Amino acid sequence: MSYQRFIGRLSTEERASQKMKKAAAEFYRVHRVPQEIERALNELFVLQPGDVHGYLADYFTKLSAPPRISRLRGREVYDARGQLSIEAEVFCTVCNQEKSMSSAAVSTCLAPKETSLDWKADSQERADHVMTAAQWINEPLNSMLKDQNPCDQSEVDQILSDFFMARNLEDNDMQNREKQESLSPSKHDVVPPSPPPTHTKDKQITNKGKKSNTSEKSFPSAEPPEPVLHGSMAIGSLSLAVAKTGARVQGVPLYQYIAALKYQEAPKQFHIPVSLVTLLCCGRTSPGKLSLLEEIILIPKVGQPIKETITVTLGLQKEMMRMINTSTKAGATQAIVCDNGAPAVSYERPEQPLDLITEACSNLGLGLGAQVHLALNCAAPMLMDYSKGKYEIATGVLKSPEELADMYQTLIYKYPAVVALIDPFRREDADQWEKLSSAIGDSCSLLSDITHKPKAPPLPGVRGHILKHINETTVSNIIHMTLEHKASVLMGTTYNEPCSDSSLSDIVVGLSLDYVKLGGLCGAERTTKYNRLISIEEELAQQGILVYKEKHSPPLFPEKPQEPSTTAERIVSEIA
Repeated sequence: MSYQRFIGRLSTEERASQKMKKAAAEFYRVHRVPQEIERALNELFVLQPGDVHGYLADYFTKLSAPPRISRLRGREVYDARGQLSIEAEVFCTVCNQEKSMSSAAVSTCLAPKETSLDWKADSQERADHVMTAAQWINEPLNSMLKDQNPCDQSEVDQILSDFFMARNLEDNDMQNREKQESLSPSKHDVVPPSPPPTHTKDKQITNKGKKSNTSEKSFPSAEPPEPVLHGSMAIGSLSLAVAKTGARVQGVPLYQYIAALKYQEAPKQFHIPVSLVTLLCCGRTSPGKLSLLEEIILIPKVGQPIKETITVTLGLQKEMMRMINTSTKAGATQAIVCDNGAPAVSYERPEQPLDLITEACSNLGLGLGAQVHLALNCAAPMLMDYSKGKYEIATGVLKSPEELADMYQTLIYKYPAVVALIDPFRREDADQWEKLSSAIGDSCSLLSDITHKPKAPPLPGVRGHILKHINETTVSNIIHMTLEHKASVLMGTTYNEPCSDSSLSDIVVGLSLDYVKLGGLCGAERTTKYNRLISIEEELAQQGILVYKEKHSPPLFPEKPQEPSTTAERIVSEIA
């Protein structure tokens, strides 16, 4: 009997049932369900695991479709300073169900201002930034990243960067139109006559009839600050959240995932960057008159475990606090904790805190200049008094760029344990960067923070660059910059770090950086990152893939990038 005649004799319900069975058989055949079930059962019988259903669940999970981004969520959070920030959360469709995969927040740094606004205006500006970022994440970017592969970091970051560039161009066009409208006179306006030209000789005469000082004439004006587009924090936060999602999808730690992004394949060995720990703060926010030394930073010896570095730092700080509390020297007072997580002490001259550290190390039997070294974060660009053309290194103490360069030379000769100066001048004082580097370059490195000007021309005499993950900086941007600057990048934190995100520790390990600057040892936003570094170090040691870089003498970065000295770096070189 033919199939058609057989079907014809069946009832309507039976015919529907037969049709459904045929469709089901075809569906299973197309998707190879019987073959996979047979293979799973055969392996199950051979292995006979204790958790039978757990084994089957894991077996079929591996056959499931790769996760895809289903939606994004941007929400307001508070950073370490109690200021509004944005957190990006990524949801993916996994095994036909939507799951929250990861969330991330990066530091939010607004454009620096010569004169600070009142706190209400400043808070409102930050709130506008956060509101725009949340709107970007929840609306346009939510649609643009839907169904994207979270493991395709370069594609996601390209979408984010293109979106940001489009918004930036729109903002620039709007500002240009507003500027033109404000400058264009109406038909009722009376245009005043042009003033007579001023001759060069007139410019050389001051109001008192004296010739102007040559150094004042040649004083370079400040470079305009890089504008921060409202909502830019959404880009960096989303990029990091997607990277964390990709690592989770692949079932690997974030540092291994980052390394694979940089080198196309994760290296077989890793090293832990040397942690630069902030010991003291004598900057503008400290209680004393001294403003020059924003941070005095401890540099431990290469290969020292993170736990040991923390123990040494805490011991040294306790000894210094004991000395401060019992000191009768003028200017020494009870210390407070600064925003960078280190004690802020009251001093008038830069030699005083360095003398304190020297004496404390001597009391503890700690070899300053042998076991540990120092770096000074001068943060000089924030100390410039533009009305006088000089740096105010302490209350009422002004120094020209030339005088400041001479002072640095004197400090380095007196304290040879200081092997790095961070931002000793403004970018505009390029001559002094070069002059100082030539004078102390053999024993001390000059480092420049390029966070706000990553594409600016390199400064003469600079050996290392400090980079922070902020605003619109994507994971791909960070990888590109570390490749561009080769072995001269040091990543650091900001004062308004996210409170619970430790991703920076994974990033610096994955990028194979030599140094990381996490700040002091107070505050959850910093200790979270130190704890994560400890965890990674222990994990790598247990797996037998932790290696240490060869010890090198000061300065902090060599004149030229050294050849890879560890097995891990040799492997990386071969991959690249």
